[in-house]
Amino acid sequence: MKTNRAFYIGRFQPYQLGHHTVLQKIVDEVDEIVIGIGSAQRSHTMRDPFTAGERVMMVSRSLEELDTTFYVIPIMDMDWHAVWVSHVRSLTPPFNAVYSNNPLVIGLFSEAGIQVRRSPLYQRDEYSGTEIRRRMINDEKWEHLTTKAVAEVVKEVDGVQRLKNLSQSD
Repeated sequence: MKTNRAFYIGRFQPYQLGHHTVLQKIVDEVDEIVIGIGSAQRSHTMRDPFTAGERVMMVSRSLEELDTTFYVIPIMDMDWHAVWVSHVRSLTPPFNAVYSNNPLVIGLFSEAGIQVRRSPLYQRDEYSGTEIRRRMINDEKWEHLTTKAVAEVVKEVDGVQRLKNLSQSD
């Protein structure tokens, strides 16, 4: 029997409960999931403060509670869209479905003949990396918008202080 394995990509800056809820729903539909850590080469900026390794830790530790096999793979950006799907496939275990709401991702995988399913959306206005990063900088409560594992990783890498440092001008 062929394994039903799906692919889901995000920047996860940081991984938050919206992502987690979406993955919980996807896991109900597939046997295994491949999570791509997008923009893996980016870190230490206001928009992308966490490294690929830190994001791998956030996602992997958060998914340990789910009863599924998962693979978390860093994927660097590639500004050559015609070969991006091949790039992704060269880095990941084989998959037969993609979950996304991103029009470019949907178009590229569809053109490659891979089944694309829309990701369920979950309170995107509340669960937003931009909002979480803003709250971190302003010393507002943010941990309730992430998993416990993410809050632990952010503390472990002193991520809040990193963001505060990045937000300062010279």
